[in-house]
Amino acid sequence: MKLLIYAAGAFGQLLRRHVEHCGYEFEGFVDDATTGPDVLGTYENVRRRFPPDRHRGVVVAVGYRDLETRSMIHKRLRDDGYVLPTLVHPVAWVHPEVELGEGTLIGAGATVDAGARIGALAVLWPGAIVSHDADVGENTFLSPGSIVCGSARVGRDCFVGAGAVVPDNAEVPPGTFLRAGSVAARRPSVPPN
Repeated sequence: MKLLIYAAGAFGQLLRRHVEHCGYEFEGFVDDATTGPDVLGTYENVRRRFPPDRHRGVVVAVGYRDLETRSMIHKRLRDDGYVLPTLVHPVAWVHPEVELGEGTLIGAGATVDAGARIGALAVLWPGAIVSHDADVGENTFLSPGSIVCGSARVGRDCFVGAGAVVPDNAEVPPGTFLRAGSVAARRPSVPPN
């Protein structure tokens, strides 16, 4: 399958390598704001030249600083019929009983354990850990070395900083920004495992 990457900035350049590591062919960048090497044009231009089909997909490379735009782009791509593949780096480990949403990106060395659910458009950077039965919401970023422990819940549109920990049974509300090295509070009504 050939993949277009939506946004040609630093995140897009990184995802180009990720796409190739995952065994896909990079077709070019879609970018509404910039031009440059391998930028095929704006979304409207590219949609006419490269219409959706089963042999072409799109990866969203808009970063965590603009989660609302990222979500809107995801919806537009789905509505227009593009495939949004899940990309799991070959040296990541994902248990076979994990549910991965469309457009999810799993980086090198990331681990996702049994019974976990990762929402659509989520990004797990290298070394991120999602333990058993945990739930990571749609359009959420887990930074390198972050840990979501067993049965924890991280809402949609969240950012979990490098080395941050979400303890067993903790719940992180939608739209939360957890700083690097921080520890999320536990839900008082659920005892730890």
